[in-house]
Amino acid sequence: MKTAEIKRRYLAHFEANGHTVVPSAPLPAISDPNLLFVNAGMVQFVPYFLGQQTPAYQRAVSVQKCLRTPDIDEVGKTSRHGTFFQMNGNFSFGDYFKAGAIPLAWELSTKPIAEGGYGLDPERIWPTIYLDDDEAYEIWRSVGVPAERIVRRGKADNFWSMGIPGPCGPSSELFYDRGPEYGREGGPAVDEDRYMEYWNLVFMQFERGPGTTKEDYPILGDLPAKNIDTGMGLERMASILQGVDNLYEIDEVRPILARAAELTGKRYGAHSGHVASESHPDDVRLRVIADHVRTALMLIGDGVTPSNEGRGYVLRRIMRRAIRSIRLLGWQDRALPELLPVARDCMAPSYPELATDFDRIADYAYAEEEAFLSTLRAGTTILDTAIAETRTAGGSALSGAKAFQLHDTYGFPIDLTLEIAAEQGLTVDDEGFRRLMADQRTRAKADAQARKTGHVDLSAYRSVLDAGGPVTFTGYSEVSRESTVRALLGADGPRQAATEGDTIELVLDTTPFYAEGGGQQPDQGMITVGGGQVEVLDVQQPVPGLIVHRARVIRGEVRAGEAGFAEIDTTRRRAISRSHTATHLVHQTMRNFLGESATQAGSLNAPGRLRFDFNTPTGVSPSVLRDVEQQVNEVLLADLEVHAFITSLEEARRIGAMALFGEKYGEEVRVVEVGDYARELCGGTHVARSAQLGLVKILSESSIGSGVRRVEALVGMDAFGFLAKEHLLVSRLAELYRVPNDQVADRVEQTVTQLRDAEKELEKLRAQLVLGGAAALAAQAKDVRGVAYVGTEAPEGAAGNDVRTLAQEIRGKIDPARPAVVAVAARSNGKASLVVAVNAAARSRGLAASDLVKAAFSGRGGGSPDLAQGGGLPAAEAPNLLLTVEKAITEA
Repeated sequence: MKTAEIKRRYLAHFEANGHTVVPSAPLPAISDPNLLFVNAGMVQFVPYFLGQQTPAYQRAVSVQKCLRTPDIDEVGKTSRHGTFFQMNGNFSFGDYFKAGAIPLAWELSTKPIAEGGYGLDPERIWPTIYLDDDEAYEIWRSVGVPAERIVRRGKADNFWSMGIPGPCGPSSELFYDRGPEYGREGGPAVDEDRYMEYWNLVFMQFERGPGTTKEDYPILGDLPAKNIDTGMGLERMASILQGVDNLYEIDEVRPILARAAELTGKRYGAHSGHVASESHPDDVRLRVIADHVRTALMLIGDGVTPSNEGRGYVLRRIMRRAIRSIRLLGWQDRALPELLPVARDCMAPSYPELATDFDRIADYAYAEEEAFLSTLRAGTTILDTAIAETRTAGGSALSGAKAFQLHDTYGFPIDLTLEIAAEQGLTVDDEGFRRLMADQRTRAKADAQARKTGHVDLSAYRSVLDAGGPVTFTGYSEVSRESTVRALLGADGPRQAATEGDTIELVLDTTPFYAEGGGQQPDQGMITVGGGQVEVLDVQQPVPGLIVHRARVIRGEVRAGEAGFAEIDTTRRRAISRSHTATHLVHQTMRNFLGESATQAGSLNAPGRLRFDFNTPTGVSPSVLRDVEQQVNEVLLADLEVHAFITSLEEARRIGAMALFGEKYGEEVRVVEVGDYARELCGGTHVARSAQLGLVKILSESSIGSGVRRVEALVGMDAFGFLAKEHLLVSRLAELYRVPNDQVADRVEQTVTQLRDAEKELEKLRAQLVLGGAAALAAQAKDVRGVAYVGTEAPEGAAGNDVRTLAQEIRGKIDPARPAVVAVAARSNGKASLVVAVNAAARSRGLAASDLVKAAFSGRGGGSPDLAQGGGLPAAEAPNLLLTVEKAITEA
């Protein structure tokens, strides 16, 4: 049975049993700051399980795309580890419980294929249950499972929690006996290779309170509404139904692996077992290629593009692992054009958008491969230099700092550094590298989370949300309103009061303040509470549904529970709204000129200015930018109405509303229209008519990463102010050049060309001046213990290349039969440098330029035995450097 058919049957079975089919959330659609990607089928339903939102349905079924980054380094080592996978899930929100979930799973598993089921042999299914879950035991008995095949297991295997205070409960897992050829008799507790888990039913009947670890959370009691979360591993079910041993042989993966094997001339060991087979050492790398190419396809398909941080870095890392793996197997040409279309053909039956959007996906993937191949060439050169320096210094290990620099600055994989260093007989300070990597991740995670949560424990936010429910936002229709202070939070958690000078977080039951989101900066303003007043500096939504005002008390005292009056800074709000509407117009216009692949990758809507990031594989020409700017301003002149409305996601798609890649939308969405020109899903604030923007002026366009460009622009009075200053500048230059304004650019270009030509002539004159005395200096060489020694200073400000050339010129004019050492010191920008040149006769006497430089700089500096240099001392030390070299010759 094909994998796509397994998905179809799953959805059909549960839809026929009253479940609403919910589309997969995009892989990066995460509101949890601790997750980069959706990593389980239940993630998109977490707000329902936590009671933060009310679901529009009581029963749901989905096939969720998932990605687990901790498994990246495990891929290839076993036949079951993969980064991308799919989870079939059915969910009940306070509707049915164990007596409903268990029969539904049993029915689909065992129903004949001809009747829409999976046709598994019921005699080979082994359920596991939690130790004391007698209810589940009796239900499994009632569907016909004999007692000897129902296994009771402990908390480690059959009790589930989210790892935070909240719903938890026992689980029941379904295992399928694949037969004696796969292992020992005795059930899942004996051998989980033979007995493969394929379905997990989680019964959320308890709630954990706060505790020190997830194992120690006390169970407070039954939840008022019991929920069901089940997950069936699609890849595992596919391996069972397709009669193959591992996930690399299922129909969605095997063709990619087979193509990689064909390209490299390697043989993949069919049915090679759970652990990578030693008899087929290439299997590991072939598995890496197959898994990572498929994962890259799915990530780019969901709008992730390669970058050096966050989700983009995960994508870049897995792509580079795949590319490097196939090169290590012997394929030296571009690999992704050979492999990505195969992955597309494997996955498009389930995700048709991968085929229709393949040109965009391929543009990013192929550009990333080209960039990485350049990185490999450059990184290898830098690594070779680092290895040579380590050997010269007598070291046996490459420093962790150097390995980290190669990885962080040049994108050079650490495993490649380890491999190349080992080939050269060196080790790498792997522990130092890992420490630097951990420090970097810790800083990045702390910075990101601090912005969102203000360093307050997330459990404090959840407690406020649980106590009062979601905060109502009224800012679309009003800029001020009366409200009540629901809670005050300080750095140490909830508090009852705050006084003048305190910095606090304040939660209202209803607010007109817009929380930062969708690229739009937050509102600012004032909240008056009783006799106190607070200045709102920032507004965030640290957990879904909770709007938090970060503020400073500027007068009196503020207490939780008091009534207050919230009023936003309307000048700031209007300026931000103009920028946000302008962003929509720039987005639509870019698509008009560059095509639909020019999709938004990020934005910033601030007072009077905007920043718009978009996906496109190449730069945007100045002429296109001018056309974009002109068309946007024509829309402003048309004074189109800006209209926002709520509709279904299906209707929004039907009318062509743009959605952002990687965003998870509910069944109801907010659409913002600018006349018939632009239509986009958006939760931000906007102007009433396009003419209210006044003017949009594009300032710049640049690259911010592989395949991602950035446009920055000014809006409204900021744009007018910029043009006014620009006009004054052009007028002043026209006056100085005594030409009309439209000829200023040509005259400036002429002036720049003349200056560059003059600088080149000056360089030639300086070089002639420096080198002109080489013969005279050589003739005046001092005899130092039989060595002709010339120690001299170059003219002040001489370029580094000229200083090296002077040293070599002087050396060349001394009789080669005579041992000679030339030292040239130079002063530039307040620092002294030194170049030493040694001829062959002197080297035969044991003199080396690199040793003489190190003697002058206390061990620093470097180069070869015939030419070396050093620098960094104060300029006044130049004469002493020459004396030190002479002394070193006498002592040699």
